[in-house]
Amino acid sequence: MGHVEQFKRAVALVIKHLSFDRAVRVQVFEATIRILGGLLSAHLLITDPSQPFGDLRPVWYDDELLAFAHDLANRMLNAFDTSATSLPYPRFYLGPGLRDNTTSETCLSGAGSLLLEFGCLSALLNDPTYASISRRVVLNLWSRRSSVTGLLGATIDVNTGNWIDRMSGIGAGHDSFYEYLHKSSVLFGDRQMGSMFEQALHTLRYHLRTNGSSCLTSGGQPSVYWNLDMYSGRKSNYWIDSLQAMWPGLLVTSGDVTEAVCQHALHYFIWRVHNLSPERYDISTETCPLPFYPLRPELAESTYFLYRATGHPFYLHVGKQIMESLKKHAKARCGFATIHNVADKSQEDRMESFFLSETLKYLYLLFDESNPVNRNELDYVFSTQAHLFPVRRIRSLLDQLDTNPFSTPEHITEQKNSCPSPKLPRSAVPLKKDLWQKIGTFVNSGLDLFSS
Repeated sequence: MGHVEQFKRAVALVIKHLSFDRAVRVQVFEATIRILGGLLSAHLLITDPSQPFGDLRPVWYDDELLAFAHDLANRMLNAFDTSATSLPYPRFYLGPGLRDNTTSETCLSGAGSLLLEFGCLSALLNDPTYASISRRVVLNLWSRRSSVTGLLGATIDVNTGNWIDRMSGIGAGHDSFYEYLHKSSVLFGDRQMGSMFEQALHTLRYHLRTNGSSCLTSGGQPSVYWNLDMYSGRKSNYWIDSLQAMWPGLLVTSGDVTEAVCQHALHYFIWRVHNLSPERYDISTETCPLPFYPLRPELAESTYFLYRATGHPFYLHVGKQIMESLKKHAKARCGFATIHNVADKSQEDRMESFFLSETLKYLYLLFDESNPVNRNELDYVFSTQAHLFPVRRIRSLLDQLDTNPFSTPEHITEQKNSCPSPKLPRSAVPLKKDLWQKIGTFVNSGLDLFSS
């Protein structure tokens, strides 16, 4: 945004006031993606010799943010080392850095979405320990796929290795696991993670997806990824949660723009029902079992990536609608409020940090064509909290490690600079009218997109 001095002031405030010596229980996943990722990304921006965002380095800066990140990661390590399976406990005590074993149930994404942050820390510290630990967790979880379907469950007991919630899906509890398989292959050049992502994508499409991916063709039908039992393959429910809206963005970055267009349309129609995204929408009952909206970024995220891939002005229109809804329904005196119920738009006295790091960031970047991120988009990977990690610099640092956990001969890969995008019709919307109407009927929204 060009606010260099404000950024430096914020860095100074963090360094002055941040302390991890607090007697609180903290989630390993949230501490990693929010705090560790934020510290690492800010440090990388400050120390970037090319200064794409201007000179962000305070004259007094001495790698304090990296030191904080190192300290935090060390406090988390006991959560990894003490379970019978070597899967991390979901929580730890921040101050002493001790595990919290009051619960041994963790979710797939909570345990398996740590590799980007831990890998970047290893690169910056010239120490493979953190990358190796988090990478082993991913492989550990991967080895526990169903031998019948190849699917993974939602939650697992870190002491026994048994799945507790056997539901398989692409939304809450699953989403960022698949996201980090793909992004680890891009950021670290890890072919094994890339191969696992391709295998997972094939399995999810085969078992979870209805109606295939031909929605852009004549007579196409809307498709949806259902939640299934990981062993039997039977439907677990008929609801779609708001975190599934990240899937189109992931499809775009992995090269499938066609299906991304179709999946985005589905989630856009669900959003249009209330002009906000309910946490959970049940297709079979036309109700919202979880009606709150905590200012989540997933629809804005996918909208941004689809616009970058297609240049279609429809996605600017969607971004404008999202911003207008946020201002109308979520604006509060001191920020933006979580919506308690999307039906009556009642507010809660709470604003999640991801609203700033993700929702607003993706909306801003959507409209800022000249932003350095958009000019150099091939060189950055967004973490699941939208923290920026530079690909070339991280790979260069990893090459200096005596033991690079990502660069054994089995999983070296080259970064592809681009992938082809399909030609979309230059109409008001990127899908044909009959399909838009089918999607609207499917989500029971009763909305005619062409009347607005």
